[in-house]
Amino acid sequence: DYVRDSRSNLAATITTHHLIINRNHILAGGIKPHYYCLPVAKREKHRIALVQAAISGDKRFFLGTDSAPHTDANKLLPCGCAGCFTAINTLSCLAEVFDVAGKMDKLENFTSLAGPRYYGLEPNSDTVTLIKGDPVTYPSHVDTADGPVTVFNPGFPLHWRVE
Repeated sequence: DYVRDSRSNLAATITTHHLIINRNHILAGGIKPHYYCLPVAKREKHRIALVQAAISGDKRFFLGTDSAPHTDANKLLPCGCAGCFTAINTLSCLAEVFDVAGKMDKLENFTSLAGPRYYGLEPNSDTVTLIKGDPVTYPSHVDTADGPVTVFNPGFPLHWRVE
């Protein structure tokens, strides 16, 4: 609401995981550290408001991936690191959110056009193709030299893959 009610020179980035999770995903049935992020996910009504902003086509809302590949050891500490590792499945997650909302025509603007234009930059000329089909399986973890990193699990099937 603040961005919508403000002048056109104010914008907001929205992360993939904030379009999918609310505080219940983090807290219900015990704390789930791999959903812990900052800012902390809020109520469902706030998640829905973020989805509405993202799918609106308003040039002041655009993707800020903020993917956080913290090792599991660092996520599971008593004062664990905040952030969700979404880099490998973010486009599939976003396509699912936009598709369910019936707004696939707004996805490119949100992910690729609005951000660069807001900053006065040319959009990247490289392209990807999203293909809808059977659910895509992503690994639950990615192994790194520092230890495993848990991949963000949206909690629902992802029918979109990147080609």
